[in-house]
Amino acid sequence: MLAKLRVRSPVVLALLASTVLMSGCSLLNRHKNAPDTTYAESPVDQLYAAGAAKLDRKAWSEGISYFKEVERQHPYSEWSRRSIMMEAYAHCEANQYQDAISDANRFIELYPGNASTAYAYYIKAECYFEQILDVGRDQAATEQALAAMREVTRRYPKTEYAQDARLKIDMINDQLAGKEMSVGRWYLRQQQTLAAIGRFRVVVDRYQTTSDTPEALERLVEAYLTLGLVDEAKRNAAVLGYNFPGDIWYADAYRLMTEKGLKPEVEPKPDHGFFHRTFHLPSLKSKHGSALKPPADVTAPGTRFDQGYNGSMSQPQDHPDAAPATTAPTASDQTSTDQSSTDQAKPKKKGWFHLPSFGKKPADSSAPASSSAPAN
Repeated sequence: MLAKLRVRSPVVLALLASTVLMSGCSLLNRHKNAPDTTYAESPVDQLYAAGAAKLDRKAWSEGISYFKEVERQHPYSEWSRRSIMMEAYAHCEANQYQDAISDANRFIELYPGNASTAYAYYIKAECYFEQILDVGRDQAATEQALAAMREVTRRYPKTEYAQDARLKIDMINDQLAGKEMSVGRWYLRQQQTLAAIGRFRVVVDRYQTTSDTPEALERLVEAYLTLGLVDEAKRNAAVLGYNFPGDIWYADAYRLMTEKGLKPEVEPKPDHGFFHRTFHLPSLKSKHGSALKPPADVTAPGTRFDQGYNGSMSQPQDHPDAAPATTAPTASDQTSTDQSSTDQAKPKKKGWFHLPSFGKKPADSSAPASSSAPAN
């Protein structure tokens, strides 16, 4: 037995050695045939233009690699500043939101007074916005998106980023109102009426410009009637009928009040629509599309990526924080600017609601303390 092992052992060793050599050769060949991802020293404008060309073809990862190489080879330069912004945009488009937020924060810290910092704040808000989930999930990202969008409108009220942020703030408020309605309906099904009232009051008081307001008022009428609080039910039915007489939710509230012998003065209109509730999409991304592109002073000259900016690019300036070159505004731009200035001059509306008249007797606006506080 030992003799057989001694005879076979050289053969086994030879086979093992040949296997190791073949595997080693295959690994060497694999590395030899792999593409070289390192970059030789190149003119900075060529590196930057190559990265922008990759973004133009939606090759986000490859474009980011070029911009990182620009930062490595030419730190603290005008091109490096631009590269940070382009990395933030590319990461956002690639759905790598945390990386995009990190890039935006880095740009804000390094260049707080730069003209392009407005876009850094905007892309940061856009990343939070794209992470909003459906109303059945936790809305932490929604709250972050709302705070970030408001920051854009507060810091840069007359920019295109603020215009886009205002539209998305309305969508975010609708999302948050939908969350409150979802929880409130659940409380009603569980017969926790006071907790449900708290949620519906949040919608009426805080999100009254959203599409969930008619349903919230109708649910309040239903909940107050359940508790026997007739005056509160009358008040909310009157507000609903005065502001939304043609809404189907007022038709439901009118029916509930009539069944209790409390027929409201305003009768519902016949053309009140078909849907009982507002539908919320699982994601807000499909409602609005992608984020705005970076400003003209950070895109590469000579590429298709810059054609959203009058087909021309400003060349790198001497100082990293120098303001971008300005161009004469077009007629449409002037109209938009005038409209924005007019909107800024107008006083802010507090809401849609108009309280109806209750005759000689003044309406008591106070509600039971237990019903007006939102549920924890």
